[in-house]
Amino acid sequence: MPFTLDTTYRYEEEIKKSRFEAIAAPVDSEEAVKAFLALHKDITTTHQCWAWKIGHQLRFNDDGEPSGTAGRPILATIEGRELTNTIVLVNRWYGGIKLGTGGLVRAYGGCAGQCILLANKIELIEKQEYTFECGFAEWPILQYELKQLDIEYIEQYVEQGIIVDLKLQQDQVASFALRLQDVSRGRSQLCEPKA
Repeated sequence: MPFTLDTTYRYEEEIKKSRFEAIAAPVDSEEAVKAFLALHKDITTTHQCWAWKIGHQLRFNDDGEPSGTAGRPILATIEGRELTNTIVLVNRWYGGIKLGTGGLVRAYGGCAGQCILLANKIELIEKQEYTFECGFAEWPILQYELKQLDIEYIEQYVEQGIIVDLKLQQDQVASFALRLQDVSRGRSQLCEPKA
């Protein structure tokens, strides 16, 4: 069962005079990853190493540290905690003592792991996209239902009524489809979007 983080977390520690700071946050797209990295860009650091995972997509970066000593251990920490839709950035300010490859792996992976241990994990519930059309008269009732169930939606007004694109959790599909048919007296159907 995949999990993500509820918000952004930070953890800091000093290892052999080098200061390490981990920042872990939820992300849901590559655009969110880019925005996170831009927000946390810090030119005072010696290295800014990171890893992220969104579904089956993943990336990591050693930012000048020896290959495989920073980004990969951070990613291993994310995967080891069954997280997805998560990014962890570990900043390092070099303190003058070399840690060696094993020391770097322990420092980056350990700092990322401590940060994630502080985090509140939440179950990531997959949502499926659907669409339906309804008349102007039914829309206020259906709009109220969507808001009560906290369902994300986008409405588009057209000449014959409203086209609604929405994201439903698997356990919401059957009951909402039934409610839609009820309110529209069978005229509206919940459909998967056309490719």
